[in-house]
Amino acid sequence: MFSILQAAGWPIWFLLLASIISVALIIERTLALRRSRIVPPGLLQAVVAEYRKNGASAELVARTETHSPLGRVLAAGLRNVGSSREVMKESIEEAGRGVAHELERFLTSLGTIASISPLMGLFGTVVGMIEIFGSSTAAGNNPQALAHGISVALYNTGFGLIIAIPAMIFYRHFRALADSFLVDMEQQAIKLVELVLDARK
Repeated sequence: MFSILQAAGWPIWFLLLASIISVALIIERTLALRRSRIVPPGLLQAVVAEYRKNGASAELVARTETHSPLGRVLAAGLRNVGSSREVMKESIEEAGRGVAHELERFLTSLGTIASISPLMGLFGTVVGMIEIFGSSTAAGNNPQALAHGISVALYNTGFGLIIAIPAMIFYRHFRALADSFLVDMEQQAIKLVELVLDARK
């Protein structure tokens, strides 16, 4: 494996760095974007039940806010229980924008790696081809050596595609996952507003 990296030339080391970064981002986002961590089941029901017993106490708001990202959205609504429906919704939307930014953290970097890896691989191949055809020994009367040099230069393109395909798959998956969490949080926050304001029995 190390001999292949050496033969492919210096551009492949940038691809190797991109692959390490993409694997690290995929692992981090896989651990961070878990439903049990982002939108814990039963949190809304527990918050509403305690609110009906003790009201929107400072302890309830603080405990809910530190519970999870969904808790931060619900806590924003609880802080404005005495206000109008519009004020409650605005505070929930502000908290939701902050949570959305957190859920999409590192996704731009992962998407960038997925987009540029094939280009980096193509660049490495072009550099390899220039070196092959610029060398009088490789481009001489030995077609076998020339074919071998071209195949080595193509390692860069192949490696770039190997990095880009899973990175793009996980990027799309994480974006869809974050969007589904945001929709779920929005629905639960609206339900909280309606339950707190007795709009829904």
